[in-house]
Amino acid sequence: MRVIGIETSCDETGVAIYDAQRGLLAHALHSQVALHAEYGGVVPELASRDHVRKVLPLLREVMAQARIGAADIHGVAYTAGPGLAGALLVGAAIGRSLAWAWGVPAVAVHHMEGHLLAPMLEPDPPDFPFIALLVSGGHTQLVRVDGVGRYHILGESLDDAAGEAFDKTAKLLGLGYPGGPALARLAGQGDPRRFQFPRPMTDRPGLDFSFSGLKTSAVNTWRAHGMVDEVRADIACAFQEAVVDALSIKCRRALEQTGVRRLVVSGGVSANTALRVRLGEMARDAGAQVYYPRLEFCTDNGAMIAYAGYRRLQAGQAEPLAFSAMARWPMDGLSPP
Repeated sequence: MRVIGIETSCDETGVAIYDAQRGLLAHALHSQVALHAEYGGVVPELASRDHVRKVLPLLREVMAQARIGAADIHGVAYTAGPGLAGALLVGAAIGRSLAWAWGVPAVAVHHMEGHLLAPMLEPDPPDFPFIALLVSGGHTQLVRVDGVGRYHILGESLDDAAGEAFDKTAKLLGLGYPGGPALARLAGQGDPRRFQFPRPMTDRPGLDFSFSGLKTSAVNTWRAHGMVDEVRADIACAFQEAVVDALSIKCRRALEQTGVRRLVVSGGVSANTALRVRLGEMARDAGAQVYYPRLEFCTDNGAMIAYAGYRRLQAGQAEPLAFSAMARWPMDGLSPP
């Protein structure tokens, strides 16, 4: 089976082709960072229009890379949610139309299931069961994964996602867009001993997260020290240390409570170097193993959608001619394929 994956949930257009026998054949990604930079964040209407411009050229590009034609495609997978409604509808409409024109089945993929399964594209994928930390601009969740579609949410953020907190704090500190990576780079220049921020919700039982208070700590410290450049890196460092510590503590707690010894970390924030170092140390102490997707598949991409779609199409799942997009779509409502 050979499946095309289309990802248009937010500000990156991704297209990829996955083959059941040969693995990932080709993938291409277009980032809209330059488009949204002057606005300081994603503008949904501009994102949707750019997806319209980019999906078909990327599709032609990956088909040329893989040296295949329409007759060689056995299914189409597209992100149907969660995400920006207009952006999702672009990928859903194009994906469903292609499947109809080519006479192959189509399947709607949950965006976070794509992230969760992204490490399966690597040469040494994790076995089930595993604990997944999904950490991105829109989601921070701990999930027990017993198989494809067999997910149990152990904990999640009660307010801002970790990536969202990175972006908002970066904006408060006057950093450029995208804020999260800019703050992480600046944190590497800071003194970790100068400021200490709280580790929210780590002193109570449970696996939920909270990051909104860290934004307040950062901006109050910034204002208290006159909003001068000399303290900006130290504040960024203290903020990042607090987020990384909170994530690491809750991951260890999840491993201990479940007895599972495999941890998958995926989503855009999983590319953060400080987080990878801390989780590596935690896993060694806990006798666990950590799995990541390669860096290019940490952020949104078509490859993860192609793989997740393949797993569901392989099991016989397919969509009717009607299609929809869901800006909100709880992952624990998914069922096995």
